[in-house]
Amino acid sequence: MGPGALSEMLKALPANIDPALLVGYDTSDDACVYAVRDDLAFIQTLDFFPPIVDDPFQYGQIAAANALSDVYAMGATPTLALNILCVPSCLTPAEVAAILAGGAQKVREAGAVIAGGHSVEDAEPKYGLCVTAFAHPNKIWSNAGAQLGDVLILTKPLGNGIFATAAKQDKITQAQFAPAIDAMATINKYARDAAARFTVHACTDITGFGFLGHASEMAIASGVTLRINADALPIFEGVRELAQAGIVPGGAKRNADYLADKVHFVPNVSQAMKSILYDPQTSGGLLLSVPAHEKNALMSALTADGVVACVVGAVLCKKNYTIEVK
Repeated sequence: MGPGALSEMLKALPANIDPALLVGYDTSDDACVYAVRDDLAFIQTLDFFPPIVDDPFQYGQIAAANALSDVYAMGATPTLALNILCVPSCLTPAEVAAILAGGAQKVREAGAVIAGGHSVEDAEPKYGLCVTAFAHPNKIWSNAGAQLGDVLILTKPLGNGIFATAAKQDKITQAQFAPAIDAMATINKYARDAAARFTVHACTDITGFGFLGHASEMAIASGVTLRINADALPIFEGVRELAQAGIVPGGAKRNADYLADKVHFVPNVSQAMKSILYDPQTSGGLLLSVPAHEKNALMSALTADGVVACVVGAVLCKKNYTIEVK
């Protein structure tokens, strides 16, 4: 399902009227936030998808990291997780166990607990998590707070959707795909931990709507325009060449269609770069909007914690488009 279809479905839902629901679906945020008490908020999200890699253990790792990322994008710490599993008859018990083991490893790394789950039989394997977290309401991040003059920091390279498509078409080797697999299986805990020591005005994670789709959601929710410096973006080695060859997932084209009137490109941005910016990501990095005067210290903290991060843009006054790419 593309971002346009999802947006139309959400518009048809009744408005949130419960004042305890601090963050709902109206801002396209990464998780819902519900105030339990004045000093305690409940954060919950859910995500699952079909395999993006052949190895079942790696698939479980990536699916779990992707689901956990929504909580980290809210600045929170995962506490509980429930498995969501669709199992076709062609999978062996050992393969199913490997998927669950991969997911369990990432949940443990996050410091959370798997408290159960549910499985059904389906024609295609699908796996993910429903994740619950708790935090103080005043410490929740949202995608709706980007401020004029902020800088934008991205914490993982782009292009894993293009890599996955190339792998399915046998256009790349497993060794070429390996850096993207490692990045997808890396939980965003370390980026969140470093950023939590600084002022984060807005945050989102980069997943299926691509870099520009999620950046656009942040811009709309915040009432600003984001300027993206294409030359500053971290991109997996080899992705540009694949994009130039037209090896791009169908989801990138759907993202581009939906964002056609929201994104302004300067003339020198190549079609290959546009494809990378629209590329649907799996378990991508965090996009952080932070005060400019904290940029250098935050970048140092991210680097010290082993996070590959780049300053990729800035927050501007609202224009008649949500994103400007130069």
